Amino acid sequence: MSVAAEENVTFDVYDPAEFINSKEAVIAFLEEAIAENDPEFLLRTIGHIARSKGMALLAQELNLDGSVLHKSFPPDGNPYFLTVVKVPDNLGLRIRLERKIA
Repeated sequence: MSVAAEENVTFDVYDPAEFINSKEAVIAFLEEAIAENDPEFLLRTIGHIARSKGMALLAQELNLDGSVLHKSFPPDGNPYFLTVVKVPDNLGLRIRLERKIA
C-alpha cells in the first residue's frame, strides 16, 4: 500500500508482517520485542507475527473466533493473556521470563 504525501510523492507503508517469513524471523522479532521491556510493543509485535501467518488460519488453529483474534492485536487492542501466549505457542515457541540483571 502506498500513501500520497505532498506533490506526486508516495511512500510505501512499512508492514513488519511482510518480513516475518520464517521461524528465525519470528524468534528475532520476539527477542527484540521482549528486550524492549515494553508490554505494548510486545503486543504489537505478536500481532504482526499473527498477521504474518494469516489471522484466519491462526484463529482456526487456535480454535478461536477470527474476530476475537483481529480485535486482540490492533494498536488499541487489549488481548487476553491466554491469546498472547497462544500465538507463539502455535509457532512452537514460548515466552520466557528471566531474572533482571541489576
